[in-house]
Amino acid sequence: MAEQNREEMLVYVGTYTGKEDRGEGIYVYRMHPASGALEFASSVSDIVNPSFLAIHPQKRRLYAVNEVDDFEDSAGGAVSAFSIDPKTGGLTYLNRQSSQGAGPCHLSVDATGKAVLVANYSGGSVAALPIRDDGRLGEATAFIQHRGSSVNPGRQSGPHAHSITIDPTNRYAFAADLGIDKILIYRLDADRAAITPNDEPWTQVHAGAGPRHFAFHPNGKYAYLINELDNTTVAYTYDDAAGTLREVQTITTLPEDFSDTSYCADIHVSPSGKFVYGTNRGHDSIVIFRIDGGTGQLTCVGYESTQGEFPRNFAIDPTGTFLFAANQNTDNIVAFRIDQQTGALTPTGHVTHVRAPVCVKII
Repeated sequence: MAEQNREEMLVYVGTYTGKEDRGEGIYVYRMHPASGALEFASSVSDIVNPSFLAIHPQKRRLYAVNEVDDFEDSAGGAVSAFSIDPKTGGLTYLNRQSSQGAGPCHLSVDATGKAVLVANYSGGSVAALPIRDDGRLGEATAFIQHRGSSVNPGRQSGPHAHSITIDPTNRYAFAADLGIDKILIYRLDADRAAITPNDEPWTQVHAGAGPRHFAFHPNGKYAYLINELDNTTVAYTYDDAAGTLREVQTITTLPEDFSDTSYCADIHVSPSGKFVYGTNRGHDSIVIFRIDGGTGQLTCVGYESTQGEFPRNFAIDPTGTFLFAANQNTDNIVAFRIDQQTGALTPTGHVTHVRAPVCVKII
């Protein structure tokens, strides 16, 4: 049965659309469990800039941002809902709702499948949308505008919510805001699709860091933030009763001898809980950190070229066997095998051509 479930793994790829050299929409692939090879299954083309995706916990629905600044003649982007065919993995459009802010770039579905949370990058805001019984989205039931700025005048003159991540208890949500160097913390009421500021409403990140993506350790005791602007990763211990973070370490994502321009993008913890991986756009690599199980602190154990340019996002399959790096500027997704003991990445030789791949999600 385990092998059968592995045979049925599906890979969904979100892209940027709208130009000849960009993607068509959302692509669906089947993943071969022994080799990590991706086989094209289908695509959905009638969708604009589905740059980030999220899967419903029952794996029968998919939600995508529409990363635009205007939606149906109103300022702001949107979130689109799709059903997933349980046999083919194909997507069928359900409906679309406003994200209440411009440039939505990240979204999460809560563990009960009742709410979608979305981060609006250009608008510097977050919102919550209810999920109806049929998978369709209702209009936003919560909206919070971030305020402030930070030290980088070109990138931090105002708020830029770059991700919103729900904790393992499903009681708190954490919004990394690149523009104000903060992680905003919200209490989550999934039944009402509501978010409200936590008693400790934010965690300050060092000036000029540019917080981007955030990931929890499988044990729920640690969390990790990757910073786009200064190429660092921050390790935290997590108090899930109070929804608070305590910084224990900041570590660079780049080699000491690298001096060119690079920007971090994505971060994930391996299913084993032994390793943290992050992408460097410019160095065009994945940094590999080993986790100290007793403290949550990180030790860099190496870097692996993504065999392409500008690796925006990546995904690790649920078994922890393969990592798929999406190289946005060279239109490819490269498969790597993960060494379970060392965390090292070895290219499998399987490279999938996809125009402007941004986000990879695996069922």
